[in-house]
Amino acid sequence: MSSEIDRRLKRLAESGVCSCENDSQQADELKELAKKTITDEHAKTKSKFFKALADTTRLRILRLLAVREMCVCEVMVALDLTQPTASHHLRILENIGLVKDRKDGKWVFYSLKDENDTLKLLDV
Repeated sequence: MSSEIDRRLKRLAESGVCSCENDSQQADELKELAKKTITDEHAKTKSKFFKALADTTRLRILRLLAVREMCVCEVMVALDLTQPTASHHLRILENIGLVKDRKDGKWVFYSLKDENDTLKLLDV
């Protein structure tokens, strides 16, 4: 254990906030708790999800798709986007599992994958 971590755990124990008798054991328990709580891989997946939602255009697309299924050209017109930009945003939303597509000939229509869950998410 590094001296900085050791110093901090000792200071925490001395303050009475935490009753740890063995700094090394406390550090091991904290690391085990972190492993049980969320894995690095799960955190990365969630991070991608929240990054995808941190874009105003993608939030607007989700709101449009909550009203009805739309093709790329409709999303383009509604939000004044180019075709590559609209497709890019739709692909990101599809990759994180919020949007699904349906092909009808040469047309691709997009809709919410799970409307109820997505609408709850958008009303936060």
